[in-house]
Amino acid sequence: MIELGKMQELTVVREKNFGVFLSEAQGDETAVLLPAKQVPEGTKLGDKLNVFIYRDSSDRLIATTRTPLLTVGEVGVLTVREVGKIGAFLDMGLEKDLLLPFKEQNHPLHAGEQCLVAVYRDKSGRLAATMNVYRYMRSDSPYRKDDRVTGTVYEINEHLGVFVAVDNRYYGMIPEKELYTTLRPGDVVEARVLKVRPDGKLDLSPRQKAYLQMDADAQLVWEAIEARGGSLPFTDKASPEIIKETFHLSKNAFKRAVGQLLREGKIRIADASIEKV
Repeated sequence: MIELGKMQELTVVREKNFGVFLSEAQGDETAVLLPAKQVPEGTKLGDKLNVFIYRDSSDRLIATTRTPLLTVGEVGVLTVREVGKIGAFLDMGLEKDLLLPFKEQNHPLHAGEQCLVAVYRDKSGRLAATMNVYRYMRSDSPYRKDDRVTGTVYEINEHLGVFVAVDNRYYGMIPEKELYTTLRPGDVVEARVLKVRPDGKLDLSPRQKAYLQMDADAQLVWEAIEARGGSLPFTDKASPEIIKETFHLSKNAFKRAVGQLLREGKIRIADASIEKV
């Protein structure tokens, strides 16, 4: 069966001056055109060609020897060529761009922007893109606890956390309690695997282990003290909300950083402030 949106090997069954027709086998009545400019030199009847099947501007099935950036069911980052009346048009490496309908977008897009999408067949049998990629993610990642990973943010849930496509293909989530900075869909993040769930999905943290992160956090607090003329207007007993707003740190991380600066003799804690020594 000739399958829309997939790479497949087909046989040359007819030759015309405007191209060749391809099918699964000789005698098969279902055939698709490979335009002459796409036909490899020396191609003859019976040859097998690896092609991608899509629809041309006249909505007819057509083959190409060019390899698209994504095929049906795959997830990846594509570039917006333009935004029209029905959605955004994405460069998928072919002569025809891929439509990302407005209803499949999770935030407004502009030309030149890159976005994480999955390719699917719509109800009318055309190829389209969606930014709602959760159901296209996989849970068979090779990663283990404490591995470092890179992924793209694709959804924010204020109660659960931030959903991340690790390697743009595997389920990942930064739990809300691990979030100390603002992330948006499309952001690329580096994170540590906190755990691998029984279903294969990954819990992530953008922070290192506490003992590795502490030096960076201490430096952050020290620079803030310096920038404020040598003191902070609160102590390590400040509310978690103030600490998070000021440093994007948890209270425990802040206390560890302050403790390190104390041990280094750089600061002292007064009644209502932390001061540079």
